[in-house]
Amino acid sequence: MTDMTASVPWYRTLNRTQWNTLLASNLGWVFDGFEAYALILTVGVALRQLLDPSQHAQIPAYAGAIIATTLVGWGIGGMLAGVLADYIGRKRTMILAILTYSIMTGLSAFAWDWISFAVLRFLVGLAVGSEWVTGTSITAELWPDKARGKGVGLFQCGFGIGFFIASLVWLFVGATGPGAWRTMYLIGALPALLTFWIRRSIPESPLWEESNERRRAAQERKRGGEESMHDRSLTRLTFIELFADPEIRRRAIIAFLMATSSAVGFWGISSWIPPYIGSIAAKSGLAAPQWASFTGMTYNAGSIIGYVGFGFLADAFGRKPTTLLFFALSLILTPALFLLTSDLYLLLLIAAVLGIFASGQFTWMSAWLPELFPTKLRATAVGFVFNGPRFLAAIGTLVSGWMIVEFGGYANACMIVATIYILALVVAPFLPETRGKPLPE
Repeated sequence: MTDMTASVPWYRTLNRTQWNTLLASNLGWVFDGFEAYALILTVGVALRQLLDPSQHAQIPAYAGAIIATTLVGWGIGGMLAGVLADYIGRKRTMILAILTYSIMTGLSAFAWDWISFAVLRFLVGLAVGSEWVTGTSITAELWPDKARGKGVGLFQCGFGIGFFIASLVWLFVGATGPGAWRTMYLIGALPALLTFWIRRSIPESPLWEESNERRRAAQERKRGGEESMHDRSLTRLTFIELFADPEIRRRAIIAFLMATSSAVGFWGISSWIPPYIGSIAAKSGLAAPQWASFTGMTYNAGSIIGYVGFGFLADAFGRKPTTLLFFALSLILTPALFLLTSDLYLLLLIAAVLGIFASGQFTWMSAWLPELFPTKLRATAVGFVFNGPRFLAAIGTLVSGWMIVEFGGYANACMIVATIYILALVVAPFLPETRGKPLPE
C-alpha cells in the first residue's frame, strides 16, 4: 500500500477541500498583489496630480513616504490579524481582510491631496498584511506534510500574478489620461465579491478548531480554579506566549531578521525597478510608462516562477538550502541589473531573472514559518515575522527614496539597500530543517 501511495502523483493525493482552500488563499493574495503593484505603478502619476507643480522634483521622496505609510499599515494590520486569526479562526479573518482592503482600495480613487492619499494607503495596508497571514496558516494546516511546500508556493505565486495583472491593466488604463490612477483603484475594489465564494466553499482549519477547543477547556479550568502550567500556556495572550518559551522566542527572532532582509530588499529595490528602466527608456526617447509596464510584467513573470519554484525545491531539497540559495542569488543579481548594461531588452531579461529570486524568496516564509511554531500561536508568530519587518522596510523605502534624490539616480541607492541580504545569509543556518515533518501541535 505504501509503494502504491508513493507512486501516485502528489497532486492526486489532494481532495477538493484542499484545492479550494489553496484557490481561496491564492485569489486573495492575487488581489493583494494587484493592489500593491498598482501603487508602485501609479504613485508617481498620482502625486503629479496631487502635488503642487513646485513639488514635482521631490516626487521620489513623496513616493517613498506613501509606500512607507502603506508598509506601516501592513505591519500593524498583519500582526493584529495574526493574533485575531488565532482567536476567531483563519477563515473569518480572511473574509474580514479581503472586504476591508477592497473597500479601502476603492476609496483611494477619491483622494484629493497627498495626505488623504497616504491615509487611505495606510488603511489599505492594514488589511493587505492580514490576508497573507490567514492564507499561509490555513493552506499550511490543510495541506499534507509531503506537499506543503508546493501548496504554499502555489499560494505565494498569487502575489506575482497580481503584480503581473496590474502591469497588464496599467498598460491599457495608463494611457487613458491623468485620472488613470483613480481607475486602477476602482478596479481594486472588485475582490470584495470573492468573500461570498469563500464563505460557501472552504472550511475552517480543523487544526485551529482543535487548538481552540483546548484553549476553551483550559479557560474553563482556570475559571474553576484548577489551572495547570500547561493551561496557563494555552490561556496566555498568544503574542506574549510567542516570547515566553526560549526556543520559540529564538526561532521568532531569527526568522524576524530573515524576513527583514526579504522585506527591505524587496521594497527598497524592486519598487524602483520599473521607474528605473522607464527612465532609461525615456532617455532614448521612448515612452517611460509603457516600458515601466513591460518591466513590471517581465519582472513579475519571473517572480511567479520563483514563488512556485521555491516551493517545489523546498520539498525536494529542504527549506534551509533553498532559502540560502535564493538570498545569495538576490544579492548577486542586483548589481547585474543596475550596473551591467543600459540595453533595454537585456535589462528586461535580467529583471525577470532577479524577480525569480528577489521576489520568489518570499515563499520561504510561507513554507518554513508555519512549520516552526505550534498551532495555538501559529498565526500570531507568522503575522509577527512576516509583518513586523514592514516597519523597517518602510524606513528603508523612505531612505532609498531620499538616496535616489540625493545621489541623482536609482543605481547607487539600490546597491546599498541590497547589502541587507547578507543578514539573512548569516542567520538562516540557525533555524532547524523541517521538510516533510508534521506541523507542531
